[in-house]
Amino acid sequence: MFDNRLKELRQKRKLNMKQAAQQLGIPYTTYVGYEKNEREPNSEVLLQLANFYNCSVDYLLGMTPQINSGEAADEETIFDRFDNIKPLALKKFPMLGEIACGEPIYADEDKETYVMADSDIKADFCLKAKGESMINARIYDGDLVFIKKMPMVENGDIAAVIIEDEATLKRVYYYPEQNKLILNPENSAFDPLVYIGEELNHIHILGKAVFFMSAL
Repeated sequence: MFDNRLKELRQKRKLNMKQAAQQLGIPYTTYVGYEKNEREPNSEVLLQLANFYNCSVDYLLGMTPQINSGEAADEETIFDRFDNIKPLALKKFPMLGEIACGEPIYADEDKETYVMADSDIKADFCLKAKGESMINARIYDGDLVFIKKMPMVENGDIAAVIIEDEATLKRVYYYPEQNKLILNPENSAFDPLVYIGEELNHIHILGKAVFFMSAL
């Protein structure tokens, strides 16, 4: 049922499979696999497809004949019943690999991977945290950290920093009069990273951490 509904929705939009894949930002072969029932999308992709085709996930999965809940005027939704529950508008963020919360590690720039998250997040990309040096800032191993690109941040901001060809996530303190940069962890078990003088030539800031997302 899913593959048939997906095909019908695409045809209503007058798109071929290549065009649909390009607009969704997913590989063409992956999209073809969905329509041919050779692949099963995960929950994030199902939400992405439902938003793209302006339908409910239940409709995509063949669990309801209604394209979206708006077709049934007398059907109360959970969003109607509770003021503090709102539907999420999703946005696709590029995933640029892992960033160290501890010793710097190489941040693998994987431009083929995306994460769907709240469109209200004002970020340009995200990285996956690795390690335990930022746990007192509530950033744990495996968390997604969303980064707003900028070449410099305010003292005390948490930032993604490239050192040589490696990346780390730390609180940044820069003292221009001393030509000194301190990258502070948020865990007393880890020492600050201190760079002075010409050492700063090998360091640049990717951007400020503006949001993180943890699994429950």
